[in-house]
Amino acid sequence: MLALTSLLQRDGLLAANPATALANPLAPKQPHFAPRARSVIFLFMSGGPSHVDLFDPKPDLIRLAGQPIPESFGAFKTRRNVAKNKLLPPLRPFHRHGESGIEVSELLPHTAACVDDLCVLRGCYGDSVTHPESVYLMNTGSILMGRPSLGAWAAYGLGTENQDLPSFVVLPDPGGWVKGGAPAWGNGYLPATYQGTLLRGGASPILDLNSPDGVSPQQQRATVDFINRLNRESLSPGEENSDLAARIAAYELAFRMQTRAPGVVDLSGESEATQKLYGLDRPTTAEFGARCLRARRLVEHGVRFVQLYCGDTNGWDGHSDMEGNHTKLCAQSDLPIAGLLQDLKARGLFDSTLVVWGGEFGRMPMSEGSDGRDHNPHGFCMWLAGGGVKGGQVIGATDAVGLRAAEDRTHVHDIHATILHLLGLDHELLTYRHNGRDERLTDVAGNVIKRVVG
Repeated sequence: MLALTSLLQRDGLLAANPATALANPLAPKQPHFAPRARSVIFLFMSGGPSHVDLFDPKPDLIRLAGQPIPESFGAFKTRRNVAKNKLLPPLRPFHRHGESGIEVSELLPHTAACVDDLCVLRGCYGDSVTHPESVYLMNTGSILMGRPSLGAWAAYGLGTENQDLPSFVVLPDPGGWVKGGAPAWGNGYLPATYQGTLLRGGASPILDLNSPDGVSPQQQRATVDFINRLNRESLSPGEENSDLAARIAAYELAFRMQTRAPGVVDLSGESEATQKLYGLDRPTTAEFGARCLRARRLVEHGVRFVQLYCGDTNGWDGHSDMEGNHTKLCAQSDLPIAGLLQDLKARGLFDSTLVVWGGEFGRMPMSEGSDGRDHNPHGFCMWLAGGGVKGGQVIGATDAVGLRAAEDRTHVHDIHATILHLLGLDHELLTYRHNGRDERLTDVAGNVIKRVVG
């Protein structure tokens, strides 16, 4: 008891009144079953990357290029009236790679070299043709704003292994936030403790992390203790999950981060070879590469869920000039992503880290204007790697021109159920009581994609 009291006092969790004592909401928790993955890095390609130009080769799209889509494909939803536009061929040829022979576009030569580690999901589909709703669906399991994000659910279900760092960290693109904004990484109806913590780009990823001049650590510790003691006096029994309780936990975490976080986000200690692996020596790849490298350092230090956004507010949204749009973004992201996969393997982190790649939807097979593609939630690609995933395989398929998911169709709920499963969480058991209902990430749907699991 003396040792426990000392530990609680050290972490600022010992309240004067036992009725208002708070457990640490981010303390490590036991999963439902043995996990394959310890942490997740979600590479979110903001704006909707084109599956038919990157990971889903369609010979018929080449053969029928310049023609209207055949009537046999039936009616479908588009954001604009582009259903009668002519089919647009892929931007680059596809080639087989690795022992698996999976075909990848010439736009992604470095990722293609890692194809035997990837499980490519070619039969994905969602529920909305617009950006914010689709961003929310991919991140929170619902097209409606205000539900907890995938990272928040992971933090709620498992806590964090490093009590000096957040459980869920978000690295947005410095060029602009994803459409839909902060609710994509919000806590929704979960306690505020579980929302994503933002790390910016540049030399100072965390604002106001350093102590003010002239203030010693002892003085700051005393200040935090005093503030939290006053806050605890305002807590009533049963308010352990309130916003005030989350604020108390946030003060404690922020204080601990001042000593631990600077060293984690600082890349200067990485070797020249490692920095080159992520493309930090190249202007085109340096920014996104730095964030990929920080993601590796974060999971290495026990952060549970890291999400990186690639692409500014418009990002991969190639309504016109698909050639310029995707060529630019592939050049920025291809080398760093391959470097991340290689680095995780070299450091023994690959088997415990699940890497997810994808956007909110794909692109249409027909043109928008003369050289763009509209949104396509009916069929698109994602891939998973590491963290218990069986690599070197393709699951599912779209139809002959890439319009709709046609074989082994995979809804976003299925993807979420599979990610949670790899973390050792049963998506049907991971619930939170809200307004008299046991809510969950996958609502009343979702099935684990069993072929993903190695």
